[in-house]
Amino acid sequence: MEQQEKKGLTMRILDWIERVGNKLPHPVTLFAIFALMVVVASWIFSTMNVEVEDPATGETLQVVNLLSSDGIQYMFESMVENFVGFAPLGTVLVTMLGIGIAERSGLISAMLRGLVTSVPRSLMTAALVFGGIMSSMAADAGYVVLTPLGAVLFAGLGRHPLAGLAAAFAGVSAGFSANLLLTSLDPLLGDLTIQAAATIDPAYADTILYTMNYYFMIVSVFVLTIVGTLVTDKIVEPRLGEYKGGVKEEVDYISPIEKKGMIGALIAFLVTIGLMALLVVPTWGPLRDPDDFLASPFFHSLVPVILIMFFVPGYVYGKITEEIKNDKDVANQMSETMASMGIYIVLAFTAGQFVAYFNHTNLGKVIAVSGAEFLDSVGFTGIGLIIAFIFVAGFINLFIGSSSAKWAIMAPVFVPLMMQLGYSPELTTLAYRIADSTTNIISPLMPYFAIVIAFAQKYDKKVGIGTLISTMLPYSVIFSIVWIIMLLIWMLTGAPIGPGAGFEYNG
Repeated sequence: MEQQEKKGLTMRILDWIERVGNKLPHPVTLFAIFALMVVVASWIFSTMNVEVEDPATGETLQVVNLLSSDGIQYMFESMVENFVGFAPLGTVLVTMLGIGIAERSGLISAMLRGLVTSVPRSLMTAALVFGGIMSSMAADAGYVVLTPLGAVLFAGLGRHPLAGLAAAFAGVSAGFSANLLLTSLDPLLGDLTIQAAATIDPAYADTILYTMNYYFMIVSVFVLTIVGTLVTDKIVEPRLGEYKGGVKEEVDYISPIEKKGMIGALIAFLVTIGLMALLVVPTWGPLRDPDDFLASPFFHSLVPVILIMFFVPGYVYGKITEEIKNDKDVANQMSETMASMGIYIVLAFTAGQFVAYFNHTNLGKVIAVSGAEFLDSVGFTGIGLIIAFIFVAGFINLFIGSSSAKWAIMAPVFVPLMMQLGYSPELTTLAYRIADSTTNIISPLMPYFAIVIAFAQKYDKKVGIGTLISTMLPYSVIFSIVWIIMLLIWMLTGAPIGPGAGFEYNG
């Protein structure tokens, strides 16, 4: 009985968050309001002479006033650049060109129907969460590929599509730091950690490896897959209830011509992979860095790679099934895909202004440094300090979307601080990665938050920021709790979190 009451209270809280959030204006309007608020806040804090010292450079950071003469000039001159330079815009649109061919030729539909009719229903959620977690190998591509795919997959199973979208989004974003392989994030954060550690102990900094959190992240893949599956099946989907929207994803058995098309698409896919491998695997490959594979141009070229990987099999499938007869069909299918992205393009305009203003005014850096100074002043030690750091880093993540940008600010403060208290830089980096990943899915400032709303509105036009935050909050809270418990158990056992990486620093 008590458990039911607690469950009822949780659901009521989530419903209240959704109602309050959805009473806000349309996301397009909301981001415009946010941008206006940044303008006003920049004026207020600049007149108060708010400033902090950048721990990374030692320079004094002041809030830039957007209502000054220079600020107004910046807003007018940067408007177009803020729009076209909005981080996810090009990634999403270019990727969708390839996905559009694969989708409108019928390949994705056929693959999903084959998956639905062959894989046990009970494993669908786990497969989706696991795929989302592993998608960080392809940087941000999981947001564009797996999130809408999760909705389509669940709809085809007769389940609520927003539950599928949520499961994929949780895996891609909340599990971003976990993987069975190293990703581009490891050297990115690793270099910042090494630089910060060198200010205290250069000799120790030279021993820090990019694989510093590897063991912990491998185990996290399986733990988060199980937890994400349970949250989806036991909390999120029951709360969403039965889907009564107008969008139906029919799942029929594969016809002979579709099987033939899928075989052709598979052959085309394997050939494409082989050709791509020639660009990356040999030491002379133009997309390979012979000295540091993780720094290879290949990892900075994943968007066009994904475009090609979807386009070629989709085109071959369409030719075999005669869904594509000539180049006009290809052009039409691409244009139809771009037309469906209209709401996202509008969202990108207002969201781009907001993010650019927030960065230009230094408000995000001021919040981050102030949070770091607060944590330094409260006097926590031991496990309490680690947990407090995770909460502060998670709070800062709500305001600064870029993982590397936050760590560039926080590492010079917290890595030396933790080392002086006897904790290793590797542990500090791990705690930061936990905080950064788990709060991505509830931050409207996360660059891909807007596109996830746009994907969700395909199935429910009323979906707003409140709906998405209330849907994703259980993942954020439970992932955080589970990851912190994992970390505490790991610390108690003394097991290494990566090759040669322990918890203690004895300088």
